[in-house]
Amino acid sequence: MPPDINPSIRQRSKIIHGEEGIITFSRNVFLPLTFVCQNHCGYCTFRQPPGAGCLTGPHQVQEILTKGQMFGCTEALFTFGERPELVPGFQPYLKALGHSTILDYCEEMSKRALEAGLLPHTNAGVLTGEEMERLKPLNASMGLMLETTADIPAHKGSQGKAPEVRIEMIEEAGRQKIPFTTGLLIGIGETREDRRESLQVISDLHRRHDHIQEIIIQNFCPKPGTDMAAYPGATTEIMKDTISLADEILPADISIQIPPNLADSRSLLRFGVTDLGGVSPVTPDYVNPEHPWPGIEELKGLTSGYSLRERLCIYPKYIRKGWYSPGLKDYIMRLENRITERGMQ
Repeated sequence: MPPDINPSIRQRSKIIHGEEGIITFSRNVFLPLTFVCQNHCGYCTFRQPPGAGCLTGPHQVQEILTKGQMFGCTEALFTFGERPELVPGFQPYLKALGHSTILDYCEEMSKRALEAGLLPHTNAGVLTGEEMERLKPLNASMGLMLETTADIPAHKGSQGKAPEVRIEMIEEAGRQKIPFTTGLLIGIGETREDRRESLQVISDLHRRHDHIQEIIIQNFCPKPGTDMAAYPGATTEIMKDTISLADEILPADISIQIPPNLADSRSLLRFGVTDLGGVSPVTPDYVNPEHPWPGIEELKGLTSGYSLRERLCIYPKYIRKGWYSPGLKDYIMRLENRITERGMQ
């Protein structure tokens, strides 16, 4: 392990992974069920209006799942725009697939993911407690980016990005004992104090419910054609500072993750990073399609000096605690054995 690594990071790695100097990742497929979204964020190119191709159909999903199985993927990351049913013109496309809500469709596709041997992880914007309860039997974990606790122009017209709404969902996930992923989006108009406050909120939620397995520190990448195309985004120095703040503020059993296709991973690892998130050998990053995922060999190069290990979308701590539905047990145990057997050395 690099000699200049922060000692607290050694401790975080040991608590989460059982050893010092471990960097983990999940081998996944990225499945955006629809790009239609009620929010109008100033930085987003994911959102599309209703129209041909606005839904990823069952045959497309099945093809991706089958390919993911062939490439040894263990996670099916389901995403969709927030509350697409509220967007005029979307409902006919959903009804054509035989569903009245996007959640119904997500349930069906989650079952297909399990049949293909992949564990579903859903990150679909703000969900109610009842909706999370519906998905829990089929999902090993779930997620929602907090992004920021600040009221910023980038979120004007996006009611689902109201901090209090997102905090309440993260809290409810804790009440339901759902292993959870959240995170910050850096460089969208927030200040350093906003970032500190956001991290403290996440820390407090975890101390109450013990359910946040990882936090993503994601650098905003400006996109042409958006309202924020001229924004500078987050510099490497801001990322270093935010990761260090996260290491300082968050309980030591929360993994700190950065996206290896967006951030300068090699220069950031020593500041507190313990995970590189979901990396797909099959699908692009649909939110940042201009930034391809690194391959496994490239990941090994980026993490030289550390031990790169594969993980499931549910962390070992929550497997030990039994924070999953009984119907998922065999899938989890089978995949846990598989990644242990193939190893990363």
